[in-house]
Amino acid sequence: MEKIASFNVNHLVLLPGLYVSRKDKVGEEVITTFDLRMTRPNFEPVMNTAEIHTLEHLGATFLRNDPEFKDRVVYFGPMGCRTGFYTVLAGDYESKDVLPLMIRMYEFMASFEGEVPGQAARDCGNYLDMNLPMAKYVAAKYLEVLKNITDDRLVYQD
Repeated sequence: MEKIASFNVNHLVLLPGLYVSRKDKVGEEVITTFDLRMTRPNFEPVMNTAEIHTLEHLGATFLRNDPEFKDRVVYFGPMGCRTGFYTVLAGDYESKDVLPLMIRMYEFMASFEGEVPGQAARDCGNYLDMNLPMAKYVAAKYLEVLKNITDDRLVYQD
């Protein structure tokens, strides 16, 4: 079997950033998958499931309510390696096109107060595995990356 595209990215040089992971054509529509790499793979500790789960609820809620992008959102969810998230949007985008959206989303997550959307037994299959304070911490840390991003953190490097 051939290695899939995401396994061909050199994770030894990958830094936290916002990358186009892939583009797929579905019918006439281009679907763009973004790699929101929050921690440096194999060098920094990965995120724990509780903060990832909390960010997933907050991020999905934010994106699906964003006035500009809500009808373009296909998916928002964590990477299995726990170093970041994938965001999938209908449309042909580059990282710079969605940078303002990602900044708004991470500002929302870093400053969120109150009950996490969907954090109830009726709404979620693992509602007890959430950690809002830690989610806010890692969101704020990644927000600094987004606000100070350089071109080398917008496109995968070899």
